[in-house]
Amino acid sequence: MQKELTQLTGNGTQTRQSPQEQMATELAAIIESLLFVSGRPLERAELRKLLDVDETTLRQSLQALEHTLEQHKRGIRLQHLGEQVQLVTAPENARYVAALLGLPMTAKLTSAALETLAVISYRQPVTRAQIEAVRGVNSDRALASLIQHGLVTEVGRAQTVGRPTLFSTTSDFLQLFGLTSLEQLPYVNELAGHVTNEKQDNENGRTNA
Repeated sequence: MQKELTQLTGNGTQTRQSPQEQMATELAAIIESLLFVSGRPLERAELRKLLDVDETTLRQSLQALEHTLEQHKRGIRLQHLGEQVQLVTAPENARYVAALLGLPMTAKLTSAALETLAVISYRQPVTRAQIEAVRGVNSDRALASLIQHGLVTEVGRAQTVGRPTLFSTTSDFLQLFGLTSLEQLPYVNELAGHVTNEKQDNENGRTNA
């Protein structure tokens, strides 16, 4: 029978861990240290090489770290973006971080920019032509605004005629919307409601100006 190890939970009770779970917990602590000192997103391949583990073990370790940070309500979260992971501040603490750094709480986006952002977030990577095919209007200014705010970036070129530029959302996009991965994106109708509210706010602001 495999030897089991015990670990204290946040409420002081003990839980038994298998050797595999114990390894995941130890690797999670190492990953947290690596992400902290790197100050940048790390590729999963880079972590596998540093830790000398396979993808399954890495995935379990990342899940252990993510669970620990959320369960103990730590001030940082593990963020996933494609093949990259990084540590970010907890979204519920955003206003304190913004106050410290002198940053605005939210990006001021027009309804056109929000609509463009919605298209990109759900269809990424996507070309300018594909964005405009969905919206039915020119999206040059909206796209430029999103890039300026750091919410969207160029990620390569499509393997089609003319090799048009592909656009995807950034880690700043996830941070702004309080997400740790694209899998947490709301359903389309929820985001549409958010866009509608923002559009109404913008219109009210113009009316009161």
